[in-house]
Amino acid sequence: MTKTARLSSRPRSFLRRSLLTLVAVLLLAGCEGVKREASYPTRPKGSDKILYSDQKRETIFGEGKSLGDKLFGSDDEPSEGGAGIGVNSFLWRASLDTVSFMPLASADPFGGVILTDWYENPDVQGERFKLNVFILDRQLRSDGVRVAVFKQTKQGGNWRDAAVTPEMGLGIENAILTRARELRVAQMGRLN
Repeated sequence: MTKTARLSSRPRSFLRRSLLTLVAVLLLAGCEGVKREASYPTRPKGSDKILYSDQKRETIFGEGKSLGDKLFGSDDEPSEGGAGIGVNSFLWRASLDTVSFMPLASADPFGGVILTDWYENPDVQGERFKLNVFILDRQLRSDGVRVAVFKQTKQGGNWRDAAVTPEMGLGIENAILTRARELRVAQMGRLN
């Protein structure tokens, strides 16, 4: 191939790439106005149990309000959470205080996740527990914390998973919420 043949093929190659790039940009720009609606399942297949509903509930406290909104504040009020962490500071501190008797495996203040390691009560041999605490909101609300409890029992020298009653997780959630309320009241007393 001669030098002039190579030089003349470069502008054509550049022109082809430019044209293909322009066509690709125009095709992508044409997709901008497409409206898509996401549809999520609200119940499992073959079940009447509703898992998710995006409808606002009406309660005795007003539309979309709950007892937790009255006791712990609502989205309409400014957040009392600290600016340094991604979750409510009262719930975070209360969660750490409540699970402080267990060894911590991980604590993420930005994601609001506290994971404990297995804890065996010295008074109850052959039984151990592990907690996963999730802080779900920047507001101090009754539904702002979830606790998953895992239990194992020792059988034949091996640890086996055991069933946990839902009341155990709820009891820990309530202890966290009570402590968070105490911390909030104490801070409000210092501010006044």
